[in-house]
Amino acid sequence: MEKEYAIGIDLGGTSVKYALIDNNGVFHFQGKLPSNADVSAEAVIGQLVKAVNEVKTFAEAKRYTIAGIGIGTPGIVDCTNRIVLGGAENIQGWENLKLADRMEKETGLPTQLGNDANLMGLGETMYGAGNGATHVVFLTVGTGIGGAVIIDGKLFNGYANRGTELGHVPLIANGEPCACGSIGCLEHYASTAALVRRFSKRIAEAGISYPNEEINGELIVRLYKQGDKIAAESLNEHCDFLGHGIAGFINIFSPQRVVIGGGLSEAGDFYIQKVSEKALRYAIPDCAVNTEIMAASLGNKAGSIGAASLFLNRKPN
Repeated sequence: MEKEYAIGIDLGGTSVKYALIDNNGVFHFQGKLPSNADVSAEAVIGQLVKAVNEVKTFAEAKRYTIAGIGIGTPGIVDCTNRIVLGGAENIQGWENLKLADRMEKETGLPTQLGNDANLMGLGETMYGAGNGATHVVFLTVGTGIGGAVIIDGKLFNGYANRGTELGHVPLIANGEPCACGSIGCLEHYASTAALVRRFSKRIAEAGISYPNEEINGELIVRLYKQGDKIAAESLNEHCDFLGHGIAGFINIFSPQRVVIGGGLSEAGDFYIQKVSEKALRYAIPDCAVNTEIMAASLGNKAGSIGAASLFLNRKPN
């Protein structure tokens, strides 16, 4: 197969990760810039253009032809994959934005957009943990919970690209308010941010503090491994919440693989094992018979590779 090259950009609230990637999933160039998301939409676009120009300079020196620019962005993208409609709370003014048109005008390269979690899921399916499977549910567990559903090897987005907000499946009927405006969502109970929030509340009630430590997922996993009771209670609860959500996705989609990304998925095999036990406990056995639950394998490269793959012919498995 002839080599093709595309620019993959993973836009987040803090940084822009960008790379030149070929259709075998090989990175030829990569970089990272602050996203300036707290300044303005214009400031963010400025950083995106700067990133593309950097890659173009590299590609020109190597005489590589760039097929196009794929951008993974937080929020909802319209059904043409060209306009950011909204829903990205972490980027100032990131709504009703004709981003593909603007990038094409500024860079001279064809551009397509996709939701960041969707493109991470696509990247993992084509080049990572989902490789070889046609039916995949991807979840990224971090500050929030994002997700993607791959059916017959293609991203399923719901009508007009408005669906697959997997973090916002209602979990607790009379639960706490979620940032999305609903109540009791999976994200509010099963994200890493939720694990940290609930652990912090428990240690405060027990009069325990960790003055020289940042309370984060890493600390909780470390304490859990040391046999700490509150860490164990919090992590077990987290896996139980997440397991309920995954069981629901298994019952609906019966995927070959459920791929879990985000910081906690890198905590070790024990984490995936605990989540799997819970998910398989709550899923209907006949729906789960072909499902394997596994950690994502591309780490923070998944977003860039999924974005680039919008312009690349899929490599053979």
